[in-house]
Amino acid sequence: MRVKIPGWEIVVICSALLFPFISLCAQEADQPFIHRLGIEARPQYVFPTNPFLQGENERWKPIRSSFAAHLKYSFKYRPNTCADRIYGGAYQGFGLAFTTFGDKKQLGDPMTFYVFQGARIARFHPRLSLNYEWNFGISAGWQPYDNDYNSYNGAVGSRVNAYLNAGIYLNWSLSRYFDFIIGGDFTHFSNGNTKFPNAGINTTGAKIGLVYNFNREEADLTKSLVHPYVPRFPRHISYDLVLFGSWRRKGVYVGEKQIASPGSYPVAGFNFAPMYNLNYKFRFGISLDGVYDGSANVYTEDALVEYDAGSGSSRRKFLVPGIQHQLALGLSGRAEYVMPFFTIGVGLGTNVLGRGDLRGLYQVFALKINVTRSSFLHIGYNLQNFQTPNYLMLGLGFRFNNKYPKVRH
Repeated sequence: MRVKIPGWEIVVICSALLFPFISLCAQEADQPFIHRLGIEARPQYVFPTNPFLQGENERWKPIRSSFAAHLKYSFKYRPNTCADRIYGGAYQGFGLAFTTFGDKKQLGDPMTFYVFQGARIARFHPRLSLNYEWNFGISAGWQPYDNDYNSYNGAVGSRVNAYLNAGIYLNWSLSRYFDFIIGGDFTHFSNGNTKFPNAGINTTGAKIGLVYNFNREEADLTKSLVHPYVPRFPRHISYDLVLFGSWRRKGVYVGEKQIASPGSYPVAGFNFAPMYNLNYKFRFGISLDGVYDGSANVYTEDALVEYDAGSGSSRRKFLVPGIQHQLALGLSGRAEYVMPFFTIGVGLGTNVLGRGDLRGLYQVFALKINVTRSSFLHIGYNLQNFQTPNYLMLGLGFRFNNKYPKVRH
């Protein structure tokens, strides 16, 4: 039988990505934006991070390259405005991409929907700048591991996978309407440990594109002699409360081989973080992190081998410990990069209460998407000891004592 992905998993992730744009469009009505449409080509090198990509596959050939075509819509603040000065020409939007690895039978040709944001790093000339951009979304249409039909594929375990991308590029304004971009980026595909296997695919390469600016004026391409006034930022402490949940699969080592658990396990938790808001773009603090991980300390009992008389096969029994072995409480240092609509956060912490799998250091990477002034969607990922994937963190957050100024233009 082929592995069938429950539709509710796709609905949860798509809703988390699509819902914020209702808020973005509502806020856009009274904001002076330039609207843009872009196309990009991204030839990529595939890192040989697992045996399947190295050549241990059905074709016995390494998978070394991929190609992606992107169509993107974005909007940005006009140059020479207060918001442009604070956020360095920030732009944001959503995109659609088609990716091929040259092996549709074993990997598929996935389609990706994502949100993205970028801004200026340095300006060399009113028409030439060095920019950065990140993309985050979901990709569907993969051919995942299947014991009967696709048994070599140890890289991808799910038909739907997360997509993360970051890069830098040169932006050259050719005219009032057109921008030319060229640069490089890094891409990661994985399923966030919601399916097994989860080795993932990593690529790096070039990005070349053209952007059409619908309503840009000639004056937007010249350097203004008047600098807009930027209000003084009121430094203050705000408090973020995040409630999250997700699901995950567990891989357990038996000797040198890792085998998958028979089902998914629930994950739920909270973060409470007092954050010192230093300026418009940076805040930092300490977070109290609690989690229930239904897969923690799950193991196989080698001595318990059940015999299935119907099929004549044996299978290992997975044992689940008591709830006291699946709860943890930790402290982490947090830092956040604040931009319009989106906030990117990182954290490094350790569990002060926790047993077995829940001991040691953990790392958090999170994207916060503003819904209202005091609430946001939270999409995060937890790693252990800088290398072991833990779980997704899909949730809702609330911010208290928010004194962040509203930047209108």
